[in-house]
Amino acid sequence: MYALIHSLTGRRMFIEQLSVFVASLAIAEIFYKFHSFTLECLAFLATWYVLELTVNRLRALLAPKK
Repeated sequence: MYALIHSLTGRRMFIEQLSVFVASLAIAEIFYKFHSFTLECLAFLATWYVLELTVNRLRALLAPKK
């Protein structure tokens, strides 16, 4: 998390990470009811990772070819 925060500029982090973070948080809040903070936190982080991976792959597919 430290590396993520310090490797991106504020603007890039806001544009690229905030929407995926909010979507992951919403999914976790609505669907994950494991009655264990640790399990819910791990599921949230896994969701954030998968959504970010998906967004990055879609962005690469839709980017203009050089």
